[in-house]
Amino acid sequence: MEKKCVCPVVLSSLVCAFVFVTSLNMGLVSSVHKFNSIFPIFSAHQRMSEYAESKIELGTPPPPGPTLPRFAYLVSGSKGDLEKLWRTLHALYHPRNEYVVHLDLEAPPEERLALASRIDNHTVFNKVGNVYMINKANMVTYRGPTMVANTLHACAVLLKRNKDWDWFINLSASDYPLVTQDDLVYTFSALNRNLNFIEHTSNLGWKANERAMPLIVDPGLYMSTKSDIYLATPRRALPTAFKLFTGSAWTVLSRPFVEFCVWGWDNLPRTLLMYYTNFVSSPEGYFQTVVCNVPEFAKTVVNHDLHYISWDNPPKQHPHILNINDTDKMIRSNAAFARKFKHDDPVLDKIDADLLGRAKGSFTPGAWCSGKPTCSEVGDSNKIKPGPGAERLCQLIARLAMKANNGQDQCR
Repeated sequence: MEKKCVCPVVLSSLVCAFVFVTSLNMGLVSSVHKFNSIFPIFSAHQRMSEYAESKIELGTPPPPGPTLPRFAYLVSGSKGDLEKLWRTLHALYHPRNEYVVHLDLEAPPEERLALASRIDNHTVFNKVGNVYMINKANMVTYRGPTMVANTLHACAVLLKRNKDWDWFINLSASDYPLVTQDDLVYTFSALNRNLNFIEHTSNLGWKANERAMPLIVDPGLYMSTKSDIYLATPRRALPTAFKLFTGSAWTVLSRPFVEFCVWGWDNLPRTLLMYYTNFVSSPEGYFQTVVCNVPEFAKTVVNHDLHYISWDNPPKQHPHILNINDTDKMIRSNAAFARKFKHDDPVLDKIDADLLGRAKGSFTPGAWCSGKPTCSEVGDSNKIKPGPGAERLCQLIARLAMKANNGQDQCR
């Protein structure tokens, strides 16, 4: 039984190591030494059923200090999302990171005031000062450019507040992590910090006729109440000044690329922002088209959004709602995040118990946690204690690195 348990893990670790080392040629991984310390082999007695990963520990973590990356999050929601957003924020929280939260104008003032009050009165948030709420709420239409504008707004706020972060991650209140922040920090500490995780393709297919060529107007640009986009005439031809790409609205963007989009020392980000003002579902194309039309950044793209999302084929506007029956598929995806979830669905409790080790109403435990109850005080935020979520995420990134190293799935 021991041999059956150990061998797959040994092989998995060796494959990850091989792929990461071969990826050094393209700069996906910053050092072999870091990688060798990241994914130690699990012993047989550490493998447990039912994904009870919160009880499992990895070996010696990488040295603390400036080598560990920091993440800047946008967590956004709308009417009725207050409790979902609050839970997701707690599941994602780490004192090393920066967080911007936003409830759009469709959310009633009572919800936005309640969120602001909770942040202001939260002991840990007050002490660390890394959770910021956008008080002047934006109107956001999911299929319109107002969602892109809201994302860029959050990027600008995060750049102004603190430039000491490495990747920007946009999530909604309907998202939830499948790994701990210690797992995420641990895994990304070996990566080149110019990488951008953006699912993309230039094969527009049906989207060319139904999204790129129609002209739309987003009332969210000029109205104070939410309504859906509407079509305008005439239709337009596909552009020839740049190449269109499409993909997922959920991304992990490097700070250099975020700075390029926000500061715009080249005019392309502004040009494309104006073009996508009249584009159906612009959040699924703006960052893809910017990054792939700039040679400096095109070589940094990894073709994945690090999410598990269950879509119809062809995809509809919204994905399936995940439930307890999707647990195994989420785990096997090796993704860092999943979506969409209903408020307090039982599957979230299972993720908390089996993957995150998170108690109800508390933070996801990490090496930074101190005090009683757990995580009620902030200890050393430069210490991390990764678990098997780091191994799973390694396997995903190793596979993606191999594709990129072979020149596959990169701005094509």
